[in-house]
Amino acid sequence: MFGIARRGAAFVVRQHAQVQGELLGHAQRTGTTRSGPVYEQAMHVRDPASGETMRVRRLTIKLKVPTRDGDTELHILSNVPSGRASAAHLARVYGKRWSIETAFFEITTTLSCEINTLAYPKAALFTFCLALLAYNAVSLIKAALRSHHGRQKVNDEVSGYYLSLEISRTYDGMMIAIPAPHWALFRDLSDQEFASALPELASSVDLSKYQKHPRGPKKKPPERAPYQNGQHVSTAKLLAQR
Repeated sequence: MFGIARRGAAFVVRQHAQVQGELLGHAQRTGTTRSGPVYEQAMHVRDPASGETMRVRRLTIKLKVPTRDGDTELHILSNVPSGRASAAHLARVYGKRWSIETAFFEITTTLSCEINTLAYPKAALFTFCLALLAYNAVSLIKAALRSHHGRQKVNDEVSGYYLSLEISRTYDGMMIAIPAPHWALFRDLSDQEFASALPELASSVDLSKYQKHPRGPKKKPPERAPYQNGQHVSTAKLLAQR
């Protein structure tokens, strides 16, 4: 499941994950984050591949709000010494990683940062850079929407996919209806003037057109029923008997 790390590092373990190791002592509350209180407990873990062991810190975040999969706790294993970083600090820092993971997920799934066909490395890198630029533009749109409609509402309900789809579908028609010279005034605005204009534009956006459709909790796969005769029938053997 994981390799023994030699340098200071942290890796996350979900509640239902199976990690080979032994908990030492008792968990003690050491701080809190926006997601919930943080507890720390020493642990010996073993690399299943090599059998090598390591003493780590197991940080447990008692989540105020369960994850979409129903998890109420999040465990983080780290070999960073307590003198270098507190449990709460490690939990907060690791939490920021999810924003990066979410960004790369959106860049990959909605902005097509990966070329599906063979291409020169420079072409693939150029495509990735364009996707990053597009992500910054979509992020700016989301920030403008949050300034008017509220952070929680936009984060929970607005889909980056539908925002990107709206831009890609309507751009050509928009440039016909409103030619490029009419957009030049935005180029001449100062940063402050442009930032002031964005909330006004965002106030006329109908968020229901960009509604997220989150999936429900994962369902356990159904148990496989045995064959009535209790044995598997090999098609290859049946053909060989002919």
